[in-house]
Amino acid sequence: WDFLILFFCLPVVIFNEITKKRLLGDMSCRIVPFMEVSSLGVTTFSLCALGIDRFHAATSPQASTRPIEQCQSIIAKLAVIWVGSMTLSVPELLLWQLAQDTSPVSGVVTEYCTMKPSATLPESIYSLVLTYQNARMWWYFGCYFCLPILFTVSCQLVTRRIRGTDKKCESRGSKHGQCEGHLNCTIIALTVIYGLCTTPENVCNLVVAYMSPDLSKQTLDLLNLINQFFLFFKCSVTPVLLLCLCRPLGQAFMDCCCCCCEGCGPDTTSSESSADSKLKTEMSSSIFFDKPRETPPPLLALGTPC
Repeated sequence: WDFLILFFCLPVVIFNEITKKRLLGDMSCRIVPFMEVSSLGVTTFSLCALGIDRFHAATSPQASTRPIEQCQSIIAKLAVIWVGSMTLSVPELLLWQLAQDTSPVSGVVTEYCTMKPSATLPESIYSLVLTYQNARMWWYFGCYFCLPILFTVSCQLVTRRIRGTDKKCESRGSKHGQCEGHLNCTIIALTVIYGLCTTPENVCNLVVAYMSPDLSKQTLDLLNLINQFFLFFKCSVTPVLLLCLCRPLGQAFMDCCCCCCEGCGPDTTSSESSADSKLKTEMSSSIFFDKPRETPPPLLALGTPC
């Protein structure tokens, strides 16, 4: 979803700032906010799911031999996160519409997006959209800011408390403990980046809600642009942070990049060493599941790391 935001929303916003015209017209006014709010929901519910996963890993009776989670289960969780986020963002499609303004000095017509429900909507839907518009600021603050931060902090505190009681039974310097520590650091780093990037938007929402009559349209547009670029910064940093902090994911990404290079020939030594490194990667913890088995299965030497 971060890549969708960068490849679709970022060009539309830049094009609008340069030309003062909305790319794709009224459709972009509805789709861009929908995708941006969905991105907040995907990140929020993903952090909550990761916190639950870390809690289950800490409370599992045999955490070091916890089996790999089935692919169907992972896909089901991702589907719930994505579909739920997009469902909660549906009011954004009905809230925004395209408007035009003529400059009194130059006479140039500029297009911009305004938060105003269409009067052609049915009365019941129109009232629901108005209710969402009035509660939008506090919904943002409660669901997309407080929920992931408080949920992650609570899960981390409970997990540390449980691990503190079981510290006598489990060696702190074990490989499993190090993997768990890396995963916890990854989740904390993702939460910190998300909190820092969404704080300006929540502050701006409060300022606009209580000081909107005293602010000019240029100031409001500038605040909205700053909020959007903080979101783009979060979408840019999150994949890099995952590749750097989550070693199995970073190693898998490097293996995929290596497959595209000409240097990855059918050399037996390199293929065996890469196969061993991939085995170690698969045997270590990842974000969604933990160490599968203690004894690796026999491997066959293949031509390439792919």
